[in-house]
Amino acid sequence: MQSSLPNKNIILATYIAGVFDVNRNEILQGDDISVIEAWAESIVTLGLSAVVFHNSLTKDNIRKYESNIKFVTIKFDEKYNTNIFRYFLYNEYIKKHESILQNIFITDITDVVVIKNPFVQPLFFNNVNSIFCGDEPKLLSNDWMYDHATHLRSKINDYALYEKDFKESVLLNCGIVGGSIVVMQPFLEKLCHIHETNNTDNKTAYTGDMGAFNYLARTQFNQHIIHGAPINTIFKMYETNRLDCWFMHK
Repeated sequence: MQSSLPNKNIILATYIAGVFDVNRNEILQGDDISVIEAWAESIVTLGLSAVVFHNSLTKDNIRKYESNIKFVTIKFDEKYNTNIFRYFLYNEYIKKHESILQNIFITDITDVVVIKNPFVQPLFFNNVNSIFCGDEPKLLSNDWMYDHATHLRSKINDYALYEKDFKESVLLNCGIVGGSIVVMQPFLEKLCHIHETNNTDNKTAYTGDMGAFNYLARTQFNQHIIHGAPINTIFKMYETNRLDCWFMHK
């Protein structure tokens, strides 16, 4: 059985059933282990350590993964959508275990698979002050992102300026984000502050997660961002045979 204490290198993810999941465009059903099996099996196969925060999985379904994955039962706070709520879970977990943790990745769980252990890659451990994240084959300036950020644009004074300044920059994807605790802890604290301050009254059809993530990454951490291959496969290309990357993101 896995120790109650975390490994110094860990991957965090969230599975919340009963509410709409924007990554799968459906409401996840309670205790449906099938939607996270690919992610969980990749963790076990690579001998990695992980934590899954969930609200419905039963002991029978998670037993075969417990050697590598700690499953933590949580109560979903409906003040936030699931994509936003997860950051508060991760931030709290890191604060609780900051003396033990060294490096982390946070990932989506229903459309991400770990291909290679990211923590042993030279690019990773030679850049301890960097944030590693996924990206998409498009620019920040696109119609979907403009609509996605409607609420944040109305709340954050310099949001429109940021969109102008970085319109030709590659769109970063928050489905895969990682780095050392030295950089990830302040990043997550700032990200939670943005959502707590500006996103609790979001009545639009968009979560705001991609908008807040790109805004923070580009305006405060841009010199420390490493994205794309070999971190992630091309988003939505389903590159199942791409063995040179750390993560496959649908």
